[in-house]
Amino acid sequence: MPESVQIERRAGVAQVTMQRPEVHNAFDERLIADLTQALERLDADTSVRAVVLTGAGSTFSAGADLNWMRGMAQASEQENLEDSLRLAKLMRTLNFLGKPTIARINGSAYGGGVGLAACCDIAIGVEGAKFSLSEVKLGLVPAVISPYVIATIGQRQARRLFLTAEVFDAAEAERIGLLHQRVAGGQLDEAVDRCLHWLGKGGPVAQAEAKQLALRMSGSSQESAERLDAENARLIARLRVSSEGQAGLAAFLAKDAPPWSA
Repeated sequence: MPESVQIERRAGVAQVTMQRPEVHNAFDERLIADLTQALERLDADTSVRAVVLTGAGSTFSAGADLNWMRGMAQASEQENLEDSLRLAKLMRTLNFLGKPTIARINGSAYGGGVGLAACCDIAIGVEGAKFSLSEVKLGLVPAVISPYVIATIGQRQARRLFLTAEVFDAAEAERIGLLHQRVAGGQLDEAVDRCLHWLGKGGPVAQAEAKQLALRMSGSSQESAERLDAENARLIARLRVSSEGQAGLAAFLAKDAPPWSA
């Protein structure tokens, strides 16, 4: 696999590690493409029973890469649309993967990193992790990840966190349902292995059907998700090239306060 993603296999489990620790596993075009490709390949691999997603280093994922954001700030609305659709495909691929998925949240998750956690069936995180849906600080919104985050934490919590962009800790993440379990850092692998132990007792066909059942009963399908993704990608593309989005991105990249900051 490419350098931005590493896959380790053992006893029917594939651990997918985002390998950009120098930028806190932030998304860029390459990581999005490589992670999507890795998940598609694992979904088609009948020897894989479960997938664990994690990040290299001390962070799960910091969201968008600064250089990638700089490029998107200078791109056209059409280019931003195409870029957003690629991120949407990654989230949709993970959310509807035909195997059980565990987010091994080894550190903080911001923006799209929260989206990845929400797309996994099970999320286990370390005590010291911080979380934020910080997009409005840049004059943007968490458009592409919104269906998965809202399905995970509910509309009421999402309305608050989308608007405030506040940073919250692992205890709060567990309380609102983003995390199923929080553990001390040294207990993370043990907790993931315990979960894999229980997953190993289920029939793979039954588990795939059970996952689809839960999604279907909540009104979610690949087709409906793809329609929402297209709509949300158009929204974020429009906001990125808007005057407020441009001002927010410019201020963020310059490490300055945006013009609307109180």
